[in-house]
Amino acid sequence: MYYEDYDNAGFQDRNGDDVYSKPVRAGKRTYFFDVKATKGNDYYLTITESKRRIERDGRYVYDKHKIFLYKEDFDKFADGLQEVVNYIRERCPAGTETVPPERSEAPAQESPTPFSDVNFEEL
Repeated sequence: MYYEDYDNAGFQDRNGDDVYSKPVRAGKRTYFFDVKATKGNDYYLTITESKRRIERDGRYVYDKHKIFLYKEDFDKFADGLQEVVNYIRERCPAGTETVPPERSEAPAQESPTPFSDVNFEEL
């Protein structure tokens, strides 16, 4: 597995050909599950988190974080993710979730639409 943290420079993944993509909108974030193919036609998965934020000058920018997940790691990754999700569900019953301090304050400006404004060309 490979993890990279990208800035807002409009990174485009040129490592593989797009095979399939599934965007999942979740509040202020959008997650992209992208199946890519290598030159040898071997598939791998990229998981991208995209979060829109507002710059001081009013421009919208996107913070993006990307994980490259190769098929030899799928089972271990899925097992680890399921274990952690189960742990959280068992120990944090509904209605008792806490908001981390960095997320408790409302942003200076809020988008009037409940969906993220995603520009696929920027990914």
